[in-house]
Amino acid sequence: MPSGRTHDRITLWSLPVIAGIAFGQTQSGNITLILSGAYLFSGLMFGPDLDLYSRQYQRWGCVRWIWIPYQKTVKHRSILSHGFAIGTILRLVYLAIWLSILGLFLLGIAQFVWNVGWHWQTLWEMMKRSLTQYTAAWIAFYFGLELGAMSHVISDWSHSTYKRLHKKQSSNLPARRGKIVKKIKSPTRKKIRF
Repeated sequence: MPSGRTHDRITLWSLPVIAGIAFGQTQSGNITLILSGAYLFSGLMFGPDLDLYSRQYQRWGCVRWIWIPYQKTVKHRSILSHGFAIGTILRLVYLAIWLSILGLFLLGIAQFVWNVGWHWQTLWEMMKRSLTQYTAAWIAFYFGLELGAMSHVISDWSHSTYKRLHKKQSSNLPARRGKIVKKIKSPTRKKIRF
């Protein structure tokens, strides 16, 4: 498995390519920015390695503790963390649960302090309206997250395959014939006592 630094380099070096392809396909600066931002976020902070103590996990700073239950539940390199679409969707749902808990807490404080009236129906209507009005933006966001995760998974897979093939090829090579060197023990000297 490549190091965290290698994954970061892959993300950063491939970002201009991703942005160029996105702009070429959509001809939209907004969609390109959303997709590229999601790709960068996924590659650096929201990728498959959140299931272990990794650079991605450490970048969450003082709120990284929210990923501890995820780490204890999801096995590293399983289909739930590194699987196509499944890993990203699971991480999105997991983060949405934490954001909902935080939102409910902040909403309770706002209602208590400022007597803010808020209903679930209002929130649901806002979410529905956002999804229907900005469908392309939401698709670009998800696609960027998935591309960032898949760049990570593909680099893991290709590195593991390379190591496996290299190990197999080196084990099939005949043993090298070299000089055989025998270690000769030097005779021990007895101490003479006077």
